[in-house]
Amino acid sequence: MIKVQDYRPQSFIDFTQPENVKAYQDALKKVRAELVGKHYPVVIDGVAVETAEKIESRNPCDTAELVGTTGKATIQDAQKALDGAWKAFESWKKWDMDARARVLLKAAAILKRRRLEACALMSIEVGKNYAEADVEVAEAIDFLEYYARSAMKYAGFGSSETTWFEGEENGLMSIPLGVGVSISPWNFPCAIYLGMLAAPIVAGNCVIAKPAEDAGLIAGFVTEIMYEAGLPAGVLQFLPGVGKEVGEFLTTHAKTRFVTFTGSRAVGLHINEVAAKVQPGQKWLKRVIMELGGKDAMIVDETADLDVAITAAVQGAFGFNGQKCSAMSRLVVVDEVYDAVVNGFVERTRALKMGTGEENANVTAVVNQMSFDKVKSYLDLAPQEGTVLLGGQAPGEYGGTSGYYVQPTIVGDVKRDARMAQEEIFGPVVTVLRARDWQDALDIANSTEYGLTGGVCSRSRERLEQARAEFEVGNLYFNRKITGAIVGVQPFGGYNMSGTDSKAGGPDYLANFMQLKTVTERW
Repeated sequence: MIKVQDYRPQSFIDFTQPENVKAYQDALKKVRAELVGKHYPVVIDGVAVETAEKIESRNPCDTAELVGTTGKATIQDAQKALDGAWKAFESWKKWDMDARARVLLKAAAILKRRRLEACALMSIEVGKNYAEADVEVAEAIDFLEYYARSAMKYAGFGSSETTWFEGEENGLMSIPLGVGVSISPWNFPCAIYLGMLAAPIVAGNCVIAKPAEDAGLIAGFVTEIMYEAGLPAGVLQFLPGVGKEVGEFLTTHAKTRFVTFTGSRAVGLHINEVAAKVQPGQKWLKRVIMELGGKDAMIVDETADLDVAITAAVQGAFGFNGQKCSAMSRLVVVDEVYDAVVNGFVERTRALKMGTGEENANVTAVVNQMSFDKVKSYLDLAPQEGTVLLGGQAPGEYGGTSGYYVQPTIVGDVKRDARMAQEEIFGPVVTVLRARDWQDALDIANSTEYGLTGGVCSRSRERLEQARAEFEVGNLYFNRKITGAIVGVQPFGGYNMSGTDSKAGGPDYLANFMQLKTVTERW
């Protein structure tokens, strides 16, 4: 068995230190010199495939800038990738668990060395500021190391406990499923992309990875690291393409064994529906693992430390411009402290700096035109559903440069059943809801169809314990921000319309990609 130190999450870089800021800026220069303008082709069975068309990745903070391109896979490419992956599976499934884990550990070591390059690339490609990019790359490293260590408990016969029975040997074997498709999002294009493919791979499966169209370069960058770490050809097929084309083809295909998806509720529900339909020649029920959206609330009651609550609200709402499924998009405040909390929240948010990721601004541009148009439609709705206390505009430019810029926006006195309080906006927009008292606040928090993250700021032990039992979310935080789950520390995933509660970065996550065989021998 592989001998490694106990898992410990990566520490984050302190950007209050001038030397760390300079190192990041140096990495930006290096990435602009070496990676901006690069092309990452489709990779099938370890061979680069040049496609007739390309997918462009543009800087959301300066839409005139082409950051780079990826290949654009066709249905024919997807079929070749699927066939090649099944061929590779025949040998990959026979590797020892510790041998597969070593690939992940080596990839983690390489990514540690290139950490700032990965961060800088995301600042340019998706507009992340320094801290947001750094915590994401740290999370990606954590996924690799955590899953490598988690794999050890599934190794060999008898890895799962059974009850002793006289005269027989009985045991459970964990065996891989086969070939699956991983469809990842643009908002965590390094961490979620890597985590979603690393887990099934270390368990002995082969994966066809389709990254988000808006973040193909960082996906190509870390895919190369996985190849450099020693993955055999065909175990990881890099298949950038259009979701409605290759994604649809793969999720409905009879030879796809599992689908792992992170993205919107609408797309996730469609995948779940089509994957459930058995196709001609299909000999299994597809396993679907998905993490969808959220409409996440933080409650502040009259006993809370209001300064802590306001800080948590700003951090949870506007980190990466609210483009997180875990972002605090609803602030629920009891009437007694409503004015104090809202006034502080508005003033603290007003101080946030808008700009580019490369400038390390607090709030940058949203990722693309579709997101910009969606957020703007809610800004148009805001005066009808509440009082716009801050922001409310989508200027679409900053400093004379065109980009998908939206002002940090706070809308007060929104009703619990309003569209802005029920629908996922996925941008720097927060609705504030006034509750009569603590119980009303908890009822409001539970009034959506989602169940991803939530928070409570309170000094009341009784209320915290009630929330522990009754707040309907997969990740619940007390007296801190509701974003920033750490691998292995806060296993992440929601239920209801927020997904299958698969708990990425948790002790049982790898079981999603394995099946059990009971073997009995009579002596």
